[in-house]
Amino acid sequence: MLTEVLQFSSSTEVKHWLEEKTSSILSPVHTEAKELRDEMNMAIRAIEEISKLLLDNSSKEIEKRNMKVYNRARALNKLTHLFLDRIKKINPPEEISYDTLNRYTQEIQKVIIVTEIDIKNWFPRISPFFIMDRRKFLTVYEKAKLAYEALNDFVTKEYIKTKTLEEALQQLNELQNVQKQLEIISFEKDQIKNERLPVENEIAELQKKIDELRTKGPIDKLNMVNTEIDALSNELKQSLRYLQKPFIKMQALATTGGGGGVTPDELNKVNQYLEKPFETLTGEQDGYPELKAILEKLHNLLTEDKLKLKQEKARKAEQSINEILKQNSLEKLQIRCKEMSTNREQLIASEKMDEIRRSLSTFQEQADLLKARKTSIETHEAVKDNAYNEAVDKIASLKRSIERNTLSSISIKIQIQ
Repeated sequence: MLTEVLQFSSSTEVKHWLEEKTSSILSPVHTEAKELRDEMNMAIRAIEEISKLLLDNSSKEIEKRNMKVYNRARALNKLTHLFLDRIKKINPPEEISYDTLNRYTQEIQKVIIVTEIDIKNWFPRISPFFIMDRRKFLTVYEKAKLAYEALNDFVTKEYIKTKTLEEALQQLNELQNVQKQLEIISFEKDQIKNERLPVENEIAELQKKIDELRTKGPIDKLNMVNTEIDALSNELKQSLRYLQKPFIKMQALATTGGGGGVTPDELNKVNQYLEKPFETLTGEQDGYPELKAILEKLHNLLTEDKLKLKQEKARKAEQSINEILKQNSLEKLQIRCKEMSTNREQLIASEKMDEIRRSLSTFQEQADLLKARKTSIETHEAVKDNAYNEAVDKIASLKRSIERNTLSSISIKIQIQ
């Protein structure tokens, strides 16, 4: 047999329905709960008043310094302070619910338990003095115990029957509060998004300008020249590859004193060709006379076998020296290197390049500031996203819990959309 499910489109709708449906059940319970709470409060106030009377009377006897009564008076005075301190810590609930009243009952129970022990332990020691005061206190105290027993019986036997139903109504209030929070968070998310999108558009526009400056005009030409220089540099390194080892051996020989006539300037030039061949060849006069002079001396060292190279390495080195000295194999390469180096210097030194660099710097600074602002906005947005998701999950959880509690308490199956 299919069970009918009541569908509700909003928390407000289900709240009105549930309040009407359960008013006849909860109203009498709440009315009796308030009456019992008020009676308990009056009983506690009565204990407070009689305790103050004990405190006053014991204080007066202490002041009289009557040694027969003095110690009992001090004991009663101290005991009464304990009674008053405990009573002050009891917090009667203003809003009535099962949870608040149950908590209130438990607080009173703790006070009664320790007070019972104190009365049992201390009242006999105070005897036979303050007999009338003690009787008055015990009369008030016993009435408070009766009020507590009535309250406790009601909470544990009657009120607990409507606990689930009351929880459903409380959860409906919470559900409405969370739904309002969700609306606020959603509005704030839209505001943050509206703040983020223009910033992203500005960043995109600036990046477009930066890309245009980097890919057009002098910078584009400079990139092409640098690419050509890289290619020439690799070609030059390839042409000098068999001279790397001989140059290093030549440096070592010159440093240890058997130099083969290599001057300090030539030794420095060898080091430059090893580390920065493109710049070194470009810096030489046409025909690279300094390199040729070094290669002549290198040839002699190889002929005299002063570098102690392996036969194959020596042969390849001689071949490279011969190509450079006799065939001028680096002549065209040097011309191209010089041309590219000149082009690069002219481009770098041009007014247009300075203008572009200033624009790039300005655009990049603006972009960096906007990116920092975007990061801050996105962080705020992430916080709101988390809060939004938590609220959505909380709403779903509350709806399911309300549906279960309603079914459990009044045997009606509902569904909240």
